[in-house]
Amino acid sequence: MSGAPAPALRGCPHLARRRFMEFRQLGGSGFKVPVLSLGTGTFGGSNEFFRGWGASDVAEATRLVDVSLEAGMNMFDSADIYSDGLAEEILGHAIKGRRDKVILSTKATFRSGKGPNDVGSSRYHLIRSIEGSLRRLQTDYIDLFQLHGFDAVTPLEETLGTLDDLVRAGKIRYLGCSNFSGWHLMKSLAVSEKYGLSRYVAHQAYYSLVARDYEWELMPLALDQKVGAVVWSPLGWGRLTGKIRRGQPLPEVSRLRNKLSVEGGPQIDDEYLYGVVDALDAVAKETGKTVPQIALNWLLQRPSVANVIIGARNEEQLRQNLGAVGWNLAPEHIAKLDAASKAKLPYPYFHQTGFSERNPFPVAL
Repeated sequence: MSGAPAPALRGCPHLARRRFMEFRQLGGSGFKVPVLSLGTGTFGGSNEFFRGWGASDVAEATRLVDVSLEAGMNMFDSADIYSDGLAEEILGHAIKGRRDKVILSTKATFRSGKGPNDVGSSRYHLIRSIEGSLRRLQTDYIDLFQLHGFDAVTPLEETLGTLDDLVRAGKIRYLGCSNFSGWHLMKSLAVSEKYGLSRYVAHQAYYSLVARDYEWELMPLALDQKVGAVVWSPLGWGRLTGKIRRGQPLPEVSRLRNKLSVEGGPQIDDEYLYGVVDALDAVAKETGKTVPQIALNWLLQRPSVANVIIGARNEEQLRQNLGAVGWNLAPEHIAKLDAASKAKLPYPYFHQTGFSERNPFPVAL
């Protein structure tokens, strides 16, 4: 048979684009997820913090879901605290009638009310949080549920036992965590193994060309324990959009103009940022790709990364970010970006680099 496209694909750009969306195994599970997912922190904008991200209503969110599905990106990430639950509610409306076509990911643990039990990973709070998410999302199950942060007050046996009960009840398919340190994650995995409980297969972590701390300990742990990385804020909290450069004013529309968002987000040294952007600009000229596409593609080639969450205020941004898949940076481009984004390591990590003979840097499996 010739290499011509199948008749069903001729003249259908949507189907042709869908073929380029890669799917990867999520950690040690049998579940496959697209390498990109759409974050819904831009949905709603019900308070000052999240207005800095975006304020998509149901109509715009539905359009973003349409474009995502056309491109084969069928995973959508949210959290109970995004715009005080409004983001989940809008996402629920946007996917109505096509629940079977999407993968839903959401999170809980952070404070969701004024009461003493409206926070943390206790049995009480997790059950209430998940029931609320199910109601807002208009579904009876969540594909990937993640703890938004580590709760050192609640016994791990209570937290993991509750999550296991919810998995057995069919309300959750797979478990993950977010923003854990190495010992948080490893201890959790040990407790799950000890008692035969459902284990974390994903870790939603902050990782980008201007934030490589994930590589020090969490990446080796992820590879060793088969926990897939789901990356949040891959463009460095809005700094790698291609609009932030040395000696230029901030763009008119940017979360970096929102004081609350800036102070509540990760801090980055300006000169370090500009050095990374210079390298991105150089690679952009050589490849014909945009700065965000290069930054996202770099992440997709890092060890342990299963999925990268992209954000979009509008359809134009979404389509541009979708252009990060279907191609790979050349080794020389990766080397240039690695060198520009290299940061001084704290102890004991700088010491471990001197023992690479037995303690090598993680490589893709």
